[in-house]
Amino acid sequence: MARSGDRSDRNASASGVVLALAGAGVFLAALDQTSVVTALPEIINDIDLPVTDLDRGAWIITGYLVGYTAAMPLVGRLSDTYGHRRVYVASMLVFMLGSALVAVGDSLGWLIGARIVQAVGGGAVVPVAIALVSQNLPESRRGIAIGAVVAVAEAGAVLGPLYGGLIIELLDWRWIFWSNLPVGGVIILMMAATVKDDRPSAGAVDYTGGLLLGASLVLLALGLSGDALLGPGVGWQAGFLAAAGVSLLSFFWWEARATEPLLPLHLLRLVPLAAANGANVLIGGALILALVNIPLMTDTIMGKQPLEGGLRLLRLTMMIPIGAVLGGLLYQRFGYRLPMVTGLTLAALGFVLLGRWPLDVGDPRMSLELMVGGLGFGLVVTPVTLAALNHVGEGQRATSAALVTVMRMVGMIAGLSALSSWGQDRFQSLVGRIPLPVQQAGEADALFEVRSAVYQDQALNAALTFFHEVFFAAAIVCGVALVGAFLMGRKGGEVVDPS
Repeated sequence: MARSGDRSDRNASASGVVLALAGAGVFLAALDQTSVVTALPEIINDIDLPVTDLDRGAWIITGYLVGYTAAMPLVGRLSDTYGHRRVYVASMLVFMLGSALVAVGDSLGWLIGARIVQAVGGGAVVPVAIALVSQNLPESRRGIAIGAVVAVAEAGAVLGPLYGGLIIELLDWRWIFWSNLPVGGVIILMMAATVKDDRPSAGAVDYTGGLLLGASLVLLALGLSGDALLGPGVGWQAGFLAAAGVSLLSFFWWEARATEPLLPLHLLRLVPLAAANGANVLIGGALILALVNIPLMTDTIMGKQPLEGGLRLLRLTMMIPIGAVLGGLLYQRFGYRLPMVTGLTLAALGFVLLGRWPLDVGDPRMSLELMVGGLGFGLVVTPVTLAALNHVGEGQRATSAALVTVMRMVGMIAGLSALSSWGQDRFQSLVGRIPLPVQQAGEADALFEVRSAVYQDQALNAALTFFHEVFFAAAIVCGVALVGAFLMGRKGGEVVDPS
């Protein structure tokens, strides 16, 4: 009995080590996903990008989302085939290389390319970590364990804006990325020393499918917002969107004929899995609107420092990891539907409340309303992830985790693209209605100053109206995602391998 107890303790200890190290890499990758939000104004100023080209600068964020998304399915399959620990370490090395390239960047093109490299490694870490944890923990603890990994990922996103703001206050934005090198090195050494590599599966890697899917995602992002990067004109958008459609159709054509496809098409016929992925697209689109617009509104029309923008966003994002753990607990007891419906309802309510903010909003109202939305987002992320894992076999867990994460990133890319294109036009239309105060011949300076002050007040109110409209649009997106939540069904927890 003593030996049995010792063996149980060793297994629990080993599982804890796997969970801690896998979560550490996920945290680091998630931190860089959002730390650049508060650093973006400083980066744009440092590379001498005009304020009028802010939509181009947004590609420093979009580029990370594109790289994060495009490589994830293929790397997830590589992990299932060649071993999760091995691919985890390789992904961390790519992430560190990209971080160094960003840190030495001095132009927009270089920064976007380096961020894509960084994101390829950072995005790959997420599904591999989920697969590692899923493989090393028993089914009875898997819901809470996956919830913990998701919570760690969201905690990185929580602290990212605050971390970026602190680094800017104390040092320079480049240290956001230099700091990844020693931390990533420690994670790699500990992973190599303490975690045994799992036995890889005998399956082949569908490189063609992975490249076609990655290409379609990149082309979609360029089609949605490439005009900001490549210059205005419907030709760019139409061409890239058409190419994305061709690439996606080619992907499905190939998957239907591949011996070991990256995405077995019969999975798309599973209603809970398809509904979870559809809801995740909408969740990602709504979330990115909060991550970008809360600090942007704070730093611009409310006249606060970048650190304050990060602190305000922290009130929302700090609730996401808490909600992720609660979502895992609710899933274990009630299945998918309850945490999904509750979470999306709270997220929508949070956006409605944000859409009623005055310029001088303060506490406790501000904190409470941000926390409501953050809790809502947190409740949905764990059941969505588990819906992906519960419908595949052992050899496809990293691949499935990658695909469900891709859906969220696709939503974030679409949301950010819509904000860059529609948002700029809408803002210009609101401000353009206000006549500019031009001093008339013989007009007293005091009278002109009064008219200028009135103009500034009207411009601020127009900008506030724009942010309110964005938040109300995000609330509608959350409401539409409720359809997917209901289609996921009530029950969960059983592992189904439809093959």
